[in-house]
Amino acid sequence: MNPIRSIPYLLLFLVASFWSCAPSEEKKPEYTLRFGHLANNQHGWHLASLKFAEEVKKRSNGRIDVKVYPNEQLGKEMDVLTGLLVGSADIMITGESLQSWSLPKAILCATPFAIRDSDHLKKVAGGPLGKEIEQHILEGAGFRPIAWFERGARNLTSNRIIRHPDDLQGMILRVPPVSLYVDTWSALGAKPTPMAFSEVFTALQQSTIHGQENPFALIKDAGLYEVQKYCMLTSHVKSWAYVVMSGKKYDSLPKDLQKVIDESAEVMQEYEHELFLVQEKKDYDFLVEKGMEFIEVDNEAFQTAAKEAVLQSFDAEQTALLNRILQVK
Repeated sequence: MNPIRSIPYLLLFLVASFWSCAPSEEKKPEYTLRFGHLANNQHGWHLASLKFAEEVKKRSNGRIDVKVYPNEQLGKEMDVLTGLLVGSADIMITGESLQSWSLPKAILCATPFAIRDSDHLKKVAGGPLGKEIEQHILEGAGFRPIAWFERGARNLTSNRIIRHPDDLQGMILRVPPVSLYVDTWSALGAKPTPMAFSEVFTALQQSTIHGQENPFALIKDAGLYEVQKYCMLTSHVKSWAYVVMSGKKYDSLPKDLQKVIDESAEVMQEYEHELFLVQEKKDYDFLVEKGMEFIEVDNEAFQTAAKEAVLQSFDAEQTALLNRILQVK
């Protein structure tokens, strides 16, 4: 063969070899899901959300991309709940705020003194009662719970020591925008003020409010130890939060991808629980190191006053469900 004439064949071979060895472009996802929550980048909720995104991408072979937005980047909790209905968000972490969507059973996931401990919580949230509440949320508002996270007990913080409900007189206390919390803390003697969590630090710093109540993790992550001296061990709410997805978005996915969401959510739930158990102790130790003083309170006095307020706020259906929760052994 003429060496000159063989050059085009050589070039063609080199070009073909180059393209066969070049990395192929990453397949674009068919679906992108926006996952928002209020916690910061170090919080277990965020790490669990990232785990969910990783599992979904792997199990769907890249067909679904989950983008996670911490720190209320998609908006405040009520805004994101609305976003799930209108399509500006797809997944979020929420809890008792669901009551604001005319979901009376949802408040049972965060009712004062309803849950005794972690074992009781698991039997309720992960059992038939939990499934009943989940179905109520889906049918009533179109939010599909895909997982639940155990939350640390809510404790009261302030710059004055509170040992008894009588000590709450005149205290302006930040609470979530949940009517039961407003009613309960009013009955206990405080002046509850609903407020977005992102506004709490500044409000405490400026003494617009005097105290707030949250689990150790959120007290730590929001730096509230810088503006609050005492943490009262009221443990008034032992609760769980739901990871909810837009029911419309879930239903729009093919069945095989719905299965991916369900399986990935199970992995996320187990992963978050492992993180929670380790982190709860770390958060307590961290707050002690930062100078917060932990105060024992008259739990019986708080529980008695809170129970009366809860029963006054609950309708017959909620009261019946609460009694069923209390009877779970």
